[in-house]
Amino acid sequence: MVKAFSLIWKYRHILLTTTKNDIRAKYAGSVLGLVWAFLYPLLFLGVYTLVYVAILKVNSSTMTTPEYIVLIFSGLVPFLGFADALGAGVGSVTSSSNLIKNTLFPIELVPLKTVLASTVTQVVGLIILFLALVVMRKVGMFILLVPLIFLVQLIFTAGFIWFVSSVNVLVRDLSQMTSVLVIFFMMVSPIGYTADMVPAGFRMLSYLNPLYSIITMYREVMVYNRLPPLSETVFFVLMSFATFAAGFFVFSKLKQVFADYV
Repeated sequence: MVKAFSLIWKYRHILLTTTKNDIRAKYAGSVLGLVWAFLYPLLFLGVYTLVYVAILKVNSSTMTTPEYIVLIFSGLVPFLGFADALGAGVGSVTSSSNLIKNTLFPIELVPLKTVLASTVTQVVGLIILFLALVVMRKVGMFILLVPLIFLVQLIFTAGFIWFVSSVNVLVRDLSQMTSVLVIFFMMVSPIGYTADMVPAGFRMLSYLNPLYSIITMYREVMVYNRLPPLSETVFFVLMSFATFAAGFFVFSKLKQVFADYV
């Protein structure tokens, strides 16, 4: 793990520059450009609101409709950040064959810059969510913890993408399964519902989903204005650092054969 952080710090300027280039390339050629970074989460929110509020008529006895919509958005934003990273990251190595033999650019940075570039949607979504909370006068002191949660989420996502991008070099079927994985995570993540809406017999299974902890952490500090449960916080942090270390380890071992498969 120390080696991974040392590598990131050593090549931080290259990482920052390539991340900026990836962000520009993502929106280059589109008519609206960076405006899509704002429209994307709002369009998703519109779909979720239509399905959960208008069609399924899901509601909470303790929340008004606007408060419930904000609750949905607090779960949707971190999900979109992870989904974007997974969608772009799983094939990041196989699509960068020109960098694999480049001794000036560590191949470990390829999935990492993809993860960082994919945070644009989430950052914009968090800003929109913050403004909505300001309008509703729901901003509390615990919202100051959001940057820390975001950082730990990045650590988890980086490790996860290191793992899947390296395995995808050897097993290309993984990239074909990405859309299925995204839909799976969308269905099992508490985006449109809260933990108390889950039947007691299924709640333990929720903890097997890493996005459950991530979404819960954001929701607790932003919507409910309170500290997350200590047990969930410890689990979230340990899971993130363990995933980061394991992902970097697997990537470091497999990168030696990348040139033979890409």
